[in-house]
Amino acid sequence: MAYQCIVGVGGVIIASLLGFVFMYFNSSVRGLKKTRTTENCVKKTGEGDVAGATDIIIVGAGVAGAALAYSLGKDGRRVRVIERDLNEIDRIAGEGILPGGYLKLIELGLEDCVDEIDAQQLLGYVLYKDGKDAKICFPVEKFDLDVAGRSFHNGRFVQRLREKAASLHNVTLEQGTVTSLLEENGTVKGVHYKNKGGQELTAYAPLTIVCDGGFSNLRRSLCYSKVDIPSYFVGFILKNRRPPLANFAAFILADPSPILFYAISSTELRCLVDVPSQNVPSVSADDMAHYLKTQVAPKVPHKLYTDFVSAIAKKNNIRIMQNRTMAAAPHPTPGAFLIGDAFNMRHPITGGGMTVALSDVVVLRDLLRPLHNLHDAFAVCKHLESFYTLRMPMASTVNILANTLYKVLSAPSDPTMEEMQQACFCYLRLGGIFSNGLSALISGLYPRPLSLAFHFIAMAIYGVLRLLLPFPSPKRMWNGAKLIWVASAIIFPLIKSEGVRQTFFPLTMPAYYRSSFSSE
Repeated sequence: MAYQCIVGVGGVIIASLLGFVFMYFNSSVRGLKKTRTTENCVKKTGEGDVAGATDIIIVGAGVAGAALAYSLGKDGRRVRVIERDLNEIDRIAGEGILPGGYLKLIELGLEDCVDEIDAQQLLGYVLYKDGKDAKICFPVEKFDLDVAGRSFHNGRFVQRLREKAASLHNVTLEQGTVTSLLEENGTVKGVHYKNKGGQELTAYAPLTIVCDGGFSNLRRSLCYSKVDIPSYFVGFILKNRRPPLANFAAFILADPSPILFYAISSTELRCLVDVPSQNVPSVSADDMAHYLKTQVAPKVPHKLYTDFVSAIAKKNNIRIMQNRTMAAAPHPTPGAFLIGDAFNMRHPITGGGMTVALSDVVVLRDLLRPLHNLHDAFAVCKHLESFYTLRMPMASTVNILANTLYKVLSAPSDPTMEEMQQACFCYLRLGGIFSNGLSALISGLYPRPLSLAFHFIAMAIYGVLRLLLPFPSPKRMWNGAKLIWVASAIIFPLIKSEGVRQTFFPLTMPAYYRSSFSSE
């Protein structure tokens, strides 16, 4: 009996020792595997960068890039932003945000970025033609008192966005020029770039988002880019002047060049003159100053004429920029994504570019939120395809409206276009549902493509009725038919470029449902 007890106790002790040895060995092996796995995920490169230390690389810290960096950083992502120049920029475009864009700023938590930069409230537009005017008021009555458009110095606003992004501990802003995407077997793994000192480096991340502006040198492999330049903006500043109607931008429908005035600070009035691409005078040879003084100045409102001529005469005050348009035609690439003006541009005549960019940032942020692992590049790429449909209400409405209004409101090339412009101007002067409906679309507060189609058709019918009344003679009927033809030639190619199914029938797009499946 004593022998059996000794054997039993000895067996227990031996079993315990064997179990302890097994557990120790097993934990050691798991620790070794974990160490090896970590070494595989976080490895130092020859250039000193650390792969795995960054979740997302953002190329460009303009409006889209800085806003996206802040929103992703707030969601806990480790974000690295590489921007060519982190100094305050001085541009003559991107100086306004519509009320719909301001709502997106609020949604992103960035509404304070328009504070302390002397931004001016923008409540609408006033169109002037042949001594008459048509007032377009943004329908902001149902929103908080602070909801309105804003106009400002572009550089000041962008710097505020960058400061907000840099305030997050998990967001890094670095000055450098990205030269190319780092691609392996069809998947983007990061970027090659030169830092401020000119040293060539490589940065790694499972997702690279390119938003380096309208002159992007990286978009060729990420989209089918076809850039058009329909016109140029000639810009200068009138000092110590206000627009004809406070808090309203003034748009003069003049031949040969439409003119736009809006306040960018409490003491500065920006003037933009739209000049068709085919006949842009030289700035350096003073041909532009002569053109503005002789051809454009006579069309300027009397109260602004003297300041307009004085501003032209100031040395180095005149600047010029291309008005570029490019339809969104993405080429989905695993590991990379394109956004902002690098991806999609419309004519800046309505000032809607910033609103579209911020709306796109909100859509992309919401799509990325349920994705906790970005390392499966093909799965992430497939998931993000729904972005191109979800962005459509805002993007297609602003894009089509901006490009359509430019064609209609620019200097008419023939009597039919002149009649189309007159019909648009008189349609806006009708007030009520007509002007309110269009202003809701222009403001970005109610982006609905079907509503846009309705108003354009109504405008064309109104133009035909103006031609037919009081008596529909054969000549008037022919002119009405030509107006319908011209209107169709304007709107249908623009709708086609945006995508008919994505714009008007998004529920028929398979990608529309992928985001909901992925988040379940």
